[in-house]
Parts: sequence; C-alpha cells; structure tokens
Amino acid sequence: MATDTATALFEEHRPVLTGVAYRMLGRVADAEDVVQDAWLRWSAAEHDEIREPRAYLVRITTRLAIDRLRHVQSRREAYVGPWLPEPLATDFGATVPDTAEQAVLAESVSLAVLVVLESLSPLERAVFVLREAFGFPFSQIATALERSEAAVRQLAGRARKHVEERKPRFDVDPAERRDLTERFLDAAAEGDLDGLMRLLAPDARLVGDSGGKSKAPLRVLESAEHVGRFMASVVPQGVPNPEIRVLELNGGPALLILSDGKPDSVLQVDVVDGRIQSVYIVRNPDKLISLAD
Repeated sequence: MATDTATALFEEHRPVLTGVAYRMLGRVADAEDVVQDAWLRWSAAEHDEIREPRAYLVRITTRLAIDRLRHVQSRREAYVGPWLPEPLATDFGATVPDTAEQAVLAESVSLAVLVVLESLSPLERAVFVLREAFGFPFSQIATALERSEAAVRQLAGRARKHVEERKPRFDVDPAERRDLTERFLDAAAEGDLDGLMRLLAPDARLVGDSGGKSKAPLRVLESAEHVGRFMASVVPQGVPNPEIRVLELNGGPALLILSDGKPDSVLQVDVVDGRIQSVYIVRNPDKLISLAD
C-alpha cells in the first residue's frame, strides 16, 4: 500500500478513533495523544496484510486508550474537587445525517454519561463505548480486547445495566436547553435568587470542576436552594471584560465565558420537565485550552 493511501485511510477513520479515545478518557489532549500513538503503529504496520483497516485501527486505539486510562485513573484519585470531562466541541449534524444516530452519539458524549462511565472498569468502558456509541459487533469487540465473545457480552450487559441505573434522566431538546441556560446565567448575573429558584428543579445539583486552579465548589452542591444561593452570590462578581459565546459542546448547547478573550469557564445544564436538573461548570484552565481561538 502506498504511503499516501495509508495516510488517507487513517485520516478517513480519524473521527471514529478520536471519538472512541475521547469517550474512553474524557480529555481531548489524552484522546489526541492516543490517536497519534495509533498513527505511529499504523505507519509502521504491514498494510498489505491488513484486510480491515477500520477494525485494525479501532483495535489498536482501544488498547492504547485502555492502557492510558489505567494510568490516568491514579491521577484522578488525587484530583482537587469534583472531576468533569473536558468539554468537547461537537456538531454531529454536520457529519451524521441520521437523526437517531445523532441522538445516540450525543448522549454517549454527554457530561452526564461520561461521568457515569468513570465508575466502570477500563474493559467495561471499552465494551460500552464500542457497542453502545459506535455499534460494533461483539465479534469485533472480542477481537479488539482479546476476550471471548461470551465474555464481551457479559461485560456489555454489566456495563449497560450500570450506566442505565446511574445516568440522570434529561430531555434533549436543544432549543429548550439553550433558552434555560441563558436565562439561568442572566438570573445569576443579576443576583436574582427568586428567578434562579423558578428555573431549578427542587433536587437540582451543581458540579463544578476547577482542579484547584480556580474558584469553584469543592463538593457537589445538592438542592435548588444551595445551587441558587451559590450562583446568586458568586456570578454577580463577574470576570474582567466578559464575553459569552453559545457553543455546541458534548452534544448539547453550552455557554463559553471568556475573560479578556481567554476561556474562563463553561456552563452547561441538563433539563428535565422544563426545569434545570443539573448544572455543570468547568473552570479548570487545563480543560479549556481546546476552546481557545
């Protein structure tokens, strides 16, 4: 196989490889490192002996992601405060015409689901990602993980049950989520506690990720009152020279707040029955690098 052809094949499959790696690791930089390592393996391979390039590339990417996940899990045990995945810019509508497939991909990359995936073992997570997000057959997953198909089916069943029991329920209407997100931030900026309480579900929760590098709650806030009071007291202090952009992140609308032109924080909410159920705030500057211009 010519070098140009091998490169073109890899680039054709890069979005899938990046998607697998990100869902496994929850960080853009880690996913990009894994895909780069996969490229090095691919460039050194005997391409004429590879009958199914996509399966081969997914296999090596998955194995590399599992190895890296086992390494970074120890780092996360020492993480300061709650941990959230790194926000990822997404636009499934531009690349995936099927709306049902868009919905599956969007849910599998949502902050709520990725947080639940953190509690799976690396093998369970790999099986869940390959099967539920990308629809790979059990036979290919078994080959990728060097496990029997029966063992993979057991892992898949266990992982699916775990995720279904723990993932929060949320509505996916992007227009409603965007409207409530913007109204929520407006009320917070005005210190309007009553307005915030009208938007929040009674059992709302707020998860703030700063990694100890900026201001954010060091524990998950539970109940509308705690969330509302926190937002009403903190947000009015503002940031220098703020700018707010609406982006699609992790399959849904989110607000990117910039200070002096640099990313300061990301705000995203989950909505249930017309009220905000979960609030996610990412302020760790290391997790906002990919959103900088």
